[in-house]
Amino acid sequence: MISTTSRRMTLAAVTAVAVGCGLLASTGAAAGGSTTPATGGATARPGPTVTVLARHADFPDDIAVQIRRKLDEGPTRVLNLRDPGHIVVARVELAPGAGFPWHYHPGPVIISVAEGDLVYQQSTDCREREYGPQEALVDPGDIIHTAWNDGDVPTVLYATFYDVPAGGAPTIPTNRQSGWCD
Repeated sequence: MISTTSRRMTLAAVTAVAVGCGLLASTGAAAGGSTTPATGGATARPGPTVTVLARHADFPDDIAVQIRRKLDEGPTRVLNLRDPGHIVVARVELAPGAGFPWHYHPGPVIISVAEGDLVYQQSTDCREREYGPQEALVDPGDIIHTAWNDGDVPTVLYATFYDVPAGGAPTIPTNRQSGWCD
């Protein structure tokens, strides 16, 4: 028999992948390119192609989700989702050279890299973290970040966005600030 905690964590992981994709669609990036540079450089990157697989969904059951995230040698951060039932799921494709402008999310996002490679960069430490096929990452949501495909083949991601308020956007674009990853 699967424990309630295991069931909750499995539901959380599946939900996070879906929500991540919907978040990106709300930035307008799904319609074509983005003119906002994804990284500190002056060159604009084309935006992602986003297919929303499941629009805002909610669990009819009482679900609690906690995610523990530790990057590199840093501290472990515990993310307690306010309302894990408010999710969006999407498929995102990044052509070679394509990326996301600086942004954040209303809640955590679980991203699975299905094909290609993804470079993820947070404004807090500017470290370029690389993820390849069959690897996943957790974006805590409240840290401003960007990501891009610096490879020669398309990158395909599946994302689940959590804590997306009803009628709210899963991605919140922000302007690049001086001092971020110069």
